[in-house]
This record gives sequence, C-alpha cells and structure tokens, in this order.
Amino acid sequence: MKFLEKRQLDSAPGRVAQAAATTPAATTRDRGNAAEDQALAHLQAAGLQLVVRNYRTPGRGGGEIDLVMRARDGTLVFVEVRSRSSQAFGGAGASISATKQQRIVFAARQYLMRLPSPPPCRFDVVLVQGASVSWLQAAFDAQ
Repeated sequence: MKFLEKRQLDSAPGRVAQAAATTPAATTRDRGNAAEDQALAHLQAAGLQLVVRNYRTPGRGGGEIDLVMRARDGTLVFVEVRSRSSQAFGGAGASISATKQQRIVFAARQYLMRLPSPPPCRFDVVLVQGASVSWLQAAFDAQ
C-alpha cells in the first residue's frame, strides 16, 4: 500500500485518477466473497459440510471451484457460486457458460485425482441475487 500511496503522490493528476479507477475491482471481489459466504451459510443450513473453499488447479489455464462440500450421503459436491445485482442479461444463472462448466469439471477432476478412492460427486450451482439464494442441485454434468 505504501508503494501505491507514494506513486499517487509522485504522479500527475491524470495518473492519480487512473489509479483510483482500479478500486472497483476490489469491491467486485468483496461482493463475490460475500456471495460465497451467503451460499456457504445456505448449504451448511441444508446439512452440507465444507471441505475446501476456492480450490484452484495447479498451473495455468486450469479452473477454480468456489466451494467443495460433502453431502450427508457422502457425495462430494462441487459448487459454483454466481452473483448478480439484477436480472439484466439473464441474471446470475445465464453467466455460467459451457466454457466455465468445462473449467469447473477440469478442476473437479484434478481434485478427485488426489483422493485414493473418489466418492460419488455432482455439480451444483448457487445463485445469489440480492438477498435471494437459489440452490440448483446437479445443475450440469461432467461431459
């Protein structure tokens, strides 16, 4: 942070405005974390247990899984959390493209390879729109 402060002091006025324009990215991340917190609370209230949060595949070009949960029956549940402030452009659900699904499946396979005996698993989606939380179980398959 000190480096950023020093740079802003030394910069021309136009540069300070440009540095300030990067602030919303942190706000977006904060909103995403808040949505993940809401989703996690919703799933835990439904009886699922958290295994891993924000699992990332090693290396570049992989994927990330927002939440890995375990259902009461032992099923490993890979959860994608999507948040949107409005229904515009299809809302949160419409933002999960086929490419995004492929990345989640890739990350899930990487995660499962670490286990001695992979349990049954499924891919769920939790949609957060304002205070509303919708849980779509078995939202897509590993193809």
